[in-house]
Amino acid sequence: MIGLTHDIAPALEGFEGVKRYWDDFMEITSAKLMPGEVYVSRKDEMITTVLGSCISACIRNPKTNVGGMNHFMLPQMGGSKSISTVDGTATRYGNWAMELLINEILKYGGNKSDLEVKLFGGGKVLDNISMDVGKHNIDFVFNFLDQEGIAVAAYDVGDRFSRKLLYFPHTGKVKVRKLKSTNQSVVVRREAAYLADIRKTPRDGDIDLF
Repeated sequence: MIGLTHDIAPALEGFEGVKRYWDDFMEITSAKLMPGEVYVSRKDEMITTVLGSCISACIRNPKTNVGGMNHFMLPQMGGSKSISTVDGTATRYGNWAMELLINEILKYGGNKSDLEVKLFGGGKVLDNISMDVGKHNIDFVFNFLDQEGIAVAAYDVGDRFSRKLLYFPHTGKVKVRKLKSTNQSVVVRREAAYLADIRKTPRDGDIDLF
């Protein structure tokens, strides 16, 4: 209906900086994640992102209906930076992004054994660099979850394409779409620039890229 407006409930504390809007097609409030961002919700919302070599972990606790998603570019960053807030610097590294996401979900109740985890991304899309960023991200996230004793319920990782991801943390439903070459080229350019920026201006502590 033309002129119809929708009220968007406030985000949880600490996640106000994530872009949120009403998605007319899906008829739901949506949070759009960029690289280095994390979002957690207690409401019936959608979280969306586009992944090339990056990884997104979609995690929820079915007992509390609290869940969220991260989007990280590289596996690990050392140092002692606090992960109590989402600032797009520490959380662009997998170890910080995973810990923050898990901790924020468990803050509302439950244990690690309750968590439902689904993993996406890690495509080999950056052909102009020597290392396979996607594979390193995949190896990291599976190893991280194994060490934490958290099972992976589902995953779609690797290959040579980018993905558009829609996640519904209230139910655990995920929609994944392989991107066509035109859209993929945009993702590749964005990730290459993002990776160059990380290497040029490391943040807080010694960086262990791989």
